Amino acid sequence: MKSKVIIYKKIDKTVLSFIENTCDVVYFQKLDSENYPKFIQELKNADAIIGSELKVNKDLLDQAPCLKMVCNTSVGYDNLDLKELEKRGIIATNTPEVLNDTVADTVFSLILSTARRIPELDQFVKKGEWKSNLSEEKFGVDVHHKTLGIIGMGGIGNTLAKRAHLGFDMQILYHNRSRKEEAEQKYNAIYCSLEELLKKSDFVCVMTPLTPSTEKMIGKREFELMKDTAIFINGSRGKTVDEEALIYALKTNEILAAGLDVFIEEPIRMDNPLLSMENVVTLPHIGSATYETRLKMAMLGATNLVAGLQGKTPPNLIKSGVSIN
Repeated sequence: MKSKVIIYKKIDKTVLSFIENTCDVVYFQKLDSENYPKFIQELKNADAIIGSELKVNKDLLDQAPCLKMVCNTSVGYDNLDLKELEKRGIIATNTPEVLNDTVADTVFSLILSTARRIPELDQFVKKGEWKSNLSEEKFGVDVHHKTLGIIGMGGIGNTLAKRAHLGFDMQILYHNRSRKEEAEQKYNAIYCSLEELLKKSDFVCVMTPLTPSTEKMIGKREFELMKDTAIFINGSRGKTVDEEALIYALKTNEILAAGLDVFIEEPIRMDNPLLSMENVVTLPHIGSATYETRLKMAMLGATNLVAGLQGKTPPNLIKSGVSIN
């Protein structure tokens, strides 16, 4: 008898076919108020679910007594209550590594566009305000040969360091739970305390996952430690930053600018002060959002799913203390 799998986010037909080869599939292209009751009904005898962003907590799991596996098609898994999953013997997987290059591209584009004021100057031209030679008040700042501080030297952070050091001759500082010898050897990255990184970096980039220990790790004190010429970049999760403290730091010129792909509330509210600041570049959480990369993520998620349901160890098992067998 085939395992029952619920897919709750739109996926490519090739990935869908791959899962259907071994599983009975219930497919929701997205969850909304209209189809959520049907999703909960189907969940009652489902063996696994696959998708991203769905809050998998005690309330949801109480509706899924047969669930054996939860597969995220994302690198992050802050949507999963790992303790509750472990308590119930449910395994969880994610999709790291395959998105490293794409997310690093996005983050570095934030560095460049914020430093050189690309969105602001694009509008300057399109609104017909370019009447003569550009005045110095519209000048940006150099990126090359500056110091980049990376908070969270995982796979994406390491890929970002590669671009910065080899492509732009940047000095790399990093803060992480453990030292990364590969980054130190290949990119001359220097391991340092968070305080030292904040004080010395021209660009401060947060790439850490969201955990209880990293929530609001960048707040009022951290912004005060940064140079007043520093540019702050967040490519991790919105909740790693105290957004009110960021807004205050920008308003009071404690830092120069910010480039943000993530926010505490997504989609961002239109009355958020960040949207009215010319020195803030905002993106709609597009770090991995290319067709090629999202396809790779979905296929890796499907590979994890099928392996786990067949009693094998998935390629990307999230360590939570749950045994496969």
